[in-house]
Amino acid sequence: MHKDELYRIKDEQTRQLTTFNLSTRHKTIWVRRGETVSAGEVMGEGYIAQIWITFPGWFWAHWDKDKPVSQSILKTLIMKIYWDGAKIPAVNAPVGDLFGNGLCQMASFGSSRFGMSSGGFFMKFPMPFKKGFRIEFENKDSIIDTDVFMNVLYQLDKLPEDSGYFHAQFHTGRNDGPSPVLIADIQGKGHYAGCSLAMQGRDKNYLSFLEAPEYIYIDGGQSNEPTIVGTGLEDYFLGGWYFREGVFTGQHHGVVVKDALTSSVAMYRIHETDAIRFRSSFRMEFINPWKAEHLLPFSYSAVSYMYVNTPEGSGPPIPALEELMCWYRIKDTDHQSTP
Repeated sequence: MHKDELYRIKDEQTRQLTTFNLSTRHKTIWVRRGETVSAGEVMGEGYIAQIWITFPGWFWAHWDKDKPVSQSILKTLIMKIYWDGAKIPAVNAPVGDLFGNGLCQMASFGSSRFGMSSGGFFMKFPMPFKKGFRIEFENKDSIIDTDVFMNVLYQLDKLPEDSGYFHAQFHTGRNDGPSPVLIADIQGKGHYAGCSLAMQGRDKNYLSFLEAPEYIYIDGGQSNEPTIVGTGLEDYFLGGWYFREGVFTGQHHGVVVKDALTSSVAMYRIHETDAIRFRSSFRMEFINPWKAEHLLPFSYSAVSYMYVNTPEGSGPPIPALEELMCWYRIKDTDHQSTP
């Protein structure tokens, strides 16, 4: 719903999928290490209007003092959403990355479409479905068992013919410095609606990975030349000079973490009227123009948000735990990864 249409009286049926079981009085679903658990399924036509979740494990649980604590659960708890009976999830990403910060740490902020609200996680991208949807959580952590609280508010109604399916595609890994940073790669017709991106240099006090402009290839491009190219990575996120004044959060763009000493940055941008349209394919990556000998290794993880004309997911599978936990340093833990 466009904000200017808030006054309209619509003939929609509002419902909510929740983990609260009225029969047992249990508020959560238990997601143990190594398990994938269904959080619920809905049949019908309409759209998800809001998702909210929370879960323990990344903070000290005062009600169970002996429980282990690891912020890694923000990366190793995976959320999956399937549309219209598709076999591959269109949304498939770690919770931290999906809701705006992939650095395995909380950073309270709110944008127009997603954020972290002092312990909660919310998303307000409208997500259409024609036959129904199913939500799953997978726990890939090696230490933490967790339980998920979830409320998904949805509207049942006849969809416009041109409604697209919401996709969230996850990419991650370690980069030698000059190699492209892949953000999205998808086939079909639709539009790109933004991304969240977290990055961390191997060496401390290093941010030169922010020199990389965006390269966007629409409908295959021509002669492998980008259709759209920018001037720098922080420029794409509407900042400047390596985010000189530090963190900020806005409705459509922001930097939720900037720590120059640990070479860590987490940022997001949302496209609305500036959505990038494609008819057959879309690919986006950041490529550093500097010579390879002037660049140092870094890690990254990204989620791209798109609307596409197919319910079937097409992103890569979530990688094995070692690749998923690609960070060199995780805040407030003893975890140190080998460079």
